Amino acid sequence: MRMSLLNLQRALSGVLAFTYRNYVLTKNEFYSIFEMLFWPTISLISVGLLGEFLYLEKDAVAFIIIGVITLSVIQIAQIDVTYVMLLDMWSMSLKYIIVTPAPFYRMVTGAWLFGSLRGVIALLLLILLSSWLFEFNVSLPLAAMAIFVAGILLSAMLIGIFNCILILIFGRRAEIFAWTLTAIVMLFCGIYYPVTILPEPFRTLGLLIPITHYLEYFRSFYGFQTVFPDPLLIAIAETIIYLVFLLFVAEISMLRARKTGLVLKLSG
Repeated sequence: MRMSLLNLQRALSGVLAFTYRNYVLTKNEFYSIFEMLFWPTISLISVGLLGEFLYLEKDAVAFIIIGVITLSVIQIAQIDVTYVMLLDMWSMSLKYIIVTPAPFYRMVTGAWLFGSLRGVIALLLLILLSSWLFEFNVSLPLAAMAIFVAGILLSAMLIGIFNCILILIFGRRAEIFAWTLTAIVMLFCGIYYPVTILPEPFRTLGLLIPITHYLEYFRSFYGFQTVFPDPLLIAIAETIIYLVFLLFVAEISMLRARKTGLVLKLSG
């Protein structure tokens, strides 16, 4: 029992160490504050004003605003997970992070916690702005809102882990995905429109993305129809499956990067 508690304490300390690392690396970076507050605000206002210009009904505006808020939170949270590899690649010090005894899941979990904090701050800001500017009010019960936020933050972790895997495989050629992968996912998961309007096979692809079902779960409280009777259950199942799979692939990718010498190439 004592050994289990000690192991748990070590694991927690390792996770929080990477949380603190992301904080230290970004606390003095103006761009990190800029991307957390400025771009989400601009996205919300521009899309909201477009809805006003087109005289969209309140339900349609609510549909779009939910998507804008979700996309902004995911982008902010996932970039911190991607920074696990990206910042060290930029500073030519990737070899130091790779040779640490900490397993990959501790690295990404610690970074994800800091990204989640930034994502929640952006979420609260966007909710306040959407209520003030466009009379959009969150009508979810507190428990349902907490589940939704946890779901989209975990989805952000999936995107961030996928970006880290791409960096471990392709090196600097993959860094562009840190900012574009979320936009690519956006096309298929129903950020601005329901996935049911997509032609096949893109509709099926959209249904394989957890964000699609988290969005449907959120929007169901505003009277929108869902593709499946229980979108939350499907979203959770997909999230768990993808998380286990991506962590496994990431560990293999780290071993491969050590053997092929990619780590040294990205560190010098």
